[in-house]
Amino acid sequence: MAQMNQPGQIVILNGAPRSGKSSIVKVIQETFDGPWMNLGVDVFKEYIIPKRYSPAIGLRPGGEAPDLEPLIVVLYAAMYESVAIHSRLGLNVVVDVGHHDNYSIPRGILVDSAQRLNGLPVLFVGVRCPIEIIMERRCKTWGSGGSADEPVPEPIQLWQREVHDPGIYDLEVDTSLLSPEECAEEIQRRLEDGMRPSAFERLAGMIEKEG
Repeated sequence: MAQMNQPGQIVILNGAPRSGKSSIVKVIQETFDGPWMNLGVDVFKEYIIPKRYSPAIGLRPGGEAPDLEPLIVVLYAAMYESVAIHSRLGLNVVVDVGHHDNYSIPRGILVDSAQRLNGLPVLFVGVRCPIEIIMERRCKTWGSGGSADEPVPEPIQLWQREVHDPGIYDLEVDTSLLSPEECAEEIQRRLEDGMRPSAFERLAGMIEKEG
C-alpha cells in the first residue's frame, strides 16, 4: 500500500500517439505494488475536459489552433498540479502524455510541468516506437493509416519528430521490441535500482536558465 507519510512515486510516459503508453499504464496499475492513479492525457481528454475544446491537451504539433493554445497551457498546469497533489498525499501516479512545443509559438509546457513537480519523485520515461509500427497500429485501430505505397501523413511525422525533444529521460523503452509487460518490468527495475532519477530536475532547471 501507499506510504502516506512520504510522497508517492510518479511515472511519466512520454511518446507519440499509438506508441503503446496506455498499455503500459494498464500493466502498471494492475501489477505494481499499491494503488497507482492514472492521471494522464487520455483520462483528462475523455472524462474531464469539455468535448467542445477537443483535442485540448492532445493537440498535435503544427500550430493548427493558436486560439486554443492559452487554454492548453492552463490545462497542462492543472493536470500536473493534480499529479503533484496525489503524490504529496502518498499516492503513486502514472501519467501518459505526448509533450511537444511545436505550437504557433513556443509554450514551454514540459519545463513548466517539471517545475510543478519540483521536489517529488518523478521517473520520466521516453516511450519510443518506429513510425512504421505506429502506422500499422493506426490501421488496425481505425481501419486507416496508409500503406507502403502512401506517404506517412505530415502530422504523424511531426509527432514522431517533436515528441522526444529535448530527449532528456531517466529511461527509454521501445514498444516495437518489448511488450507492455516487459516495458513495465524495465520501469520497475529502474525504480528499484537505487539510482535517483534526475530528468525532471534537469528540465525544471531550464526555467532558471531561460528566465
